[in-house]
Amino acid sequence: MKLNSIKLTRAFAAGAVLGAMLAMPALAQDADHPQGEKLKVACDLGFAPFCFKTPAGEATGFTYDMSAALAKQLGRPGVEVTDSNFSAIFAGLFSKRYEMIPAPTNITKDRAAQMLFSEPYMPTGLGFLVKKGAKIANLEELKGKALTVNNGSISDKWLTDNEAKYGYTIQRYNKNADAVQAVMIGRAFANVADVPVSRYVSTQTPMAEVAFVLNSGNNFGIAFRKEDAAFRAKVEAALECIKSDGTLAAIHEKWFGVKPAADSSSAKVYPGIGAPDFEGYDATPHKAACK
Repeated sequence: MKLNSIKLTRAFAAGAVLGAMLAMPALAQDADHPQGEKLKVACDLGFAPFCFKTPAGEATGFTYDMSAALAKQLGRPGVEVTDSNFSAIFAGLFSKRYEMIPAPTNITKDRAAQMLFSEPYMPTGLGFLVKKGAKIANLEELKGKALTVNNGSISDKWLTDNEAKYGYTIQRYNKNADAVQAVMIGRAFANVADVPVSRYVSTQTPMAEVAFVLNSGNNFGIAFRKEDAAFRAKVEAALECIKSDGTLAAIHEKWFGVKPAADSSSAKVYPGIGAPDFEGYDATPHKAACK
């Protein structure tokens, strides 16, 4: 009897240890995404209309409103925003300063190799913002001109990759608002940014207009750490819910003046989890449980 008791005790202890080991990933995941705390996100708080501060110092914009809607679907009590220059935003994600990056982030092959993405939530391209009256008929006309850009952005990468081809010079700024201002005061010819940003700035700045748009076929997606597949799936389901119930369309109309086209990534729900045709995409069917 004593021998059997010892064996049972050892078996129970081994089972308890095994159970604890199996639970460790879940516990770690909960620690990174505490259900009872605000959803921690990052954006550049000088990047209107996506993320910026009101005169009272409060965060606002498309990104903030979308994040708040996602937090509500996730059952989280609001949103906590970390202000980050885009050139440092991915380092902050990897070091767990925040849980995800909902700020406008182009889904690219290189980025998808380093992080996970949600399904797309907005189509984009490159907008060339100039002082009213300036013209750009084609990219060849940029030769010899100075262009401004938000440091570390996808626009910065495009300008860098094509600098020798088109013969312009690049001025990099840590805030896109500063890059726009440089154009308005005559330090540079054009500011290059994502199309939605350029169009919004032109509606808010009487001296500015979008002279040229380069369609890239790119989309914005929410970025996550590579090991955060389970959390990515939860946020993806929440994103699909706010697309399906019209919440995202209403936020889009609030900040851009129009509802998204029915076939755009701002309205379309994609199969699987993540960005189709990019690394990290999970084709497993799922159904979102919306609140």
